Amino acid sequence: MTTPEIHAHFDEPTNTVSYLVVDPATLRAAVIDPVLDFDLASGEADVRSAEAILAAARERGAAIDWVLETHAHADHLSAAPFIKAETGAKIGIGAHIRDVQKIFRPIFAADDIKTDGSDFDRLFEDGERFGIGSLEVEVLHVPGHTPADVAYRIGDAVFVGDTLFMPDYGTARADFPGGDARQLYRSIRRLLSLPPETRLFMCHDYKAPGRDSYAWETTVAEQRAASVHVRDGIGEDEFVAMREARDGALAVPRLLLPAVQVNIRAGNLPPAEANGVSYLLIPVKPVRRAVAP
Repeated sequence: MTTPEIHAHFDEPTNTVSYLVVDPATLRAAVIDPVLDFDLASGEADVRSAEAILAAARERGAAIDWVLETHAHADHLSAAPFIKAETGAKIGIGAHIRDVQKIFRPIFAADDIKTDGSDFDRLFEDGERFGIGSLEVEVLHVPGHTPADVAYRIGDAVFVGDTLFMPDYGTARADFPGGDARQLYRSIRRLLSLPPETRLFMCHDYKAPGRDSYAWETTVAEQRAASVHVRDGIGEDEFVAMREARDGALAVPRLLLPAVQVNIRAGNLPPAEANGVSYLLIPVKPVRRAVAP
């Protein structure tokens, strides 16, 4: 089994970890969950984080064949289209992105989205396998955070997306539309049934209380022994009760509205208006107060 080279790139404003994964035998590569630098206050987007990944690939002499999304993120915008434009890479995501598109299309009046996943170049089914050079990638459908989450197993490494965080921080929320805490538990247990030495790479880290530095690599054994949310001995009902109570107290992610609109379009902006500018929508829910008699 070939061991992939893994180069992590951490974006502190969104606490996101993007990965450049290289096959050392052929120098073919993939980028997993790239971040577009987006300033919400000004509406300005920048590609400096993605450019850093491309620079790392050039330094290694690697050619990028794939941009792999673990799901349609709600906390950052994807830089997949930029990397595709620069390298010719294909953009892949789990096939259940169609379910997520169907959920959010009416919320944002996104009539340009066909809800068939055709914004992406490749939709992966559970258990599907494909190559990055001589590396074999296995796709694992791990719903719960969203219906479309997948993990990518490459050699002894699994890129888990937003299912798990580091053992001292826990697990992902499951309260977004289409999320389900019970599904999340079952997906996590599927990941934790892999060999104990399997390396797990997180998509986010927030520095758990008492920890001074960011971290994003752990193992199945470490999660099973020490995860504060889902270590061995914590059953499904206990997890669901904890997760639902915790989710009820969480704030909405700062970039939720722009991120979802862009990411269900494979990282593309909505079609430009007549003035050449693309706009992101903010659905407004009127506050209804009882009228005093």
